[in-house]
Amino acid sequence: FFKNPILSLNRFKTLAELFPTIVGHAVSEPNIKIASAWLIEQCGWKGFRKGDVGCHEKQPLVLVNYGNATGADIFKLSTDIMQSVFEKFGIHLEREVNIV
Repeated sequence: FFKNPILSLNRFKTLAELFPTIVGHAVSEPNIKIASAWLIEQCGWKGFRKGDVGCHEKQPLVLVNYGNATGADIFKLSTDIMQSVFEKFGIHLEREVNIV
C-alpha cells in the first residue's frame, strides 16, 4: 500500500543510531531504501483493527477490509498510519496505490 522511502545515507545513519533494528539497503550511491513495513510495525499498526478496517496481522503493508469498510475508511487508516510514521521517524510515507 505504501512505497518504501529512500533516504540519504546520513539520514539513515542518524535513524540507525536511534533505532538499531531499522531495515534498509543501498539503492543508489549514497541512498538507502528503508522498509515501510518496518516503520509501520514500529508504530504499532501491525495487526491493528478498528471495525471493518485494519492492518494485516502478518504484513503491515497490507490494509484489510474485513467486511463493510468504505474507501473513505481505508483512506483514513492510511492517513493515520502516515501521520504516526512521520511523528515517530520524521519520514513521509507515500501511497503506492492510485486513489480514484
